[in-house]
Amino acid sequence: MDEAVERAAGYIRERFSDPLTVTEIAGSAPLSRFRFSRIFKEETGISPGRFLAAVRIHEAKRLIENTSMSIADVSVAVGYTSLGSFTRSFTACVGVCPSRFRRLSRDAGECLPGPEPDPASGRGALAGTVRLPEGHGNARVFLGAFGTAVVQHPSVASAVVDVPGGRPCCYSLENVPEGNWYLLAVAVAAGPGPDPRAGRTALVGGHGPTPVTVAADTVTSAAVRLRPARPADPPVLLALPGLEPPATAVARPGCAAATPASAIAGRRAAGHLRLVPPAPVPSRP
Repeated sequence: MDEAVERAAGYIRERFSDPLTVTEIAGSAPLSRFRFSRIFKEETGISPGRFLAAVRIHEAKRLIENTSMSIADVSVAVGYTSLGSFTRSFTACVGVCPSRFRRLSRDAGECLPGPEPDPASGRGALAGTVRLPEGHGNARVFLGAFGTAVVQHPSVASAVVDVPGGRPCCYSLENVPEGNWYLLAVAVAAGPGPDPRAGRTALVGGHGPTPVTVAADTVTSAAVRLRPARPADPPVLLALPGLEPPATAVARPGCAAATPASAIAGRRAAGHLRLVPPAPVPSRP
């Protein structure tokens, strides 16, 4: 990760409640606004302004979940001057309105937002392996296909997979609309020692910095790798299920090379889907 981007991300996380401009954020790097914006997006997948907006919504989630502050006070605390604007932004990114998110965080019987695929498009699938970094125990992993490089509402397909420590595990996302999607993952991994709760780690990752292309009636192969979260990673905004690491997890014995087309909702059965490899992930200099 570029040091200038890490400094800027830290600056944003410290001063998110201030009326920051991209020029001010670039000055923390320090780089020109144009060069900074280009490097920042190359490293994080989103613009500095979008990163700032995501940090504000993420902090609002934390305050709503862990404090008794009113929604209006939360909106002011994270840098919004309009409650209506805050509510619209929060709902669009998280998938539920602020008051419903508070009920969700308190197990009030509310339902989580689900995927929202385009009903008019063709369907394909994504499949491959999920791999944890070395030195971690079992993990519960949320995987989703998104239109941006941020885990935010809506996903077009998603799944939760239990991955054993030290071994890759297969996953599959079905009913993925044809198009270009970011394959992103979020997880909580148990510690490797006798008390797994003592060393839990938040992990993030995905297939890579570029979208994966999904075509109708195909299964696109895409491996997912996870790593510990870093300050310059875009915050996770989507309302997610509790990712409690499982006490035991068994890797699936093998990854299917093809999936029956009948598994694709709304499309007639037609034998098997064709397996296609993903486009290569470009290496960074």
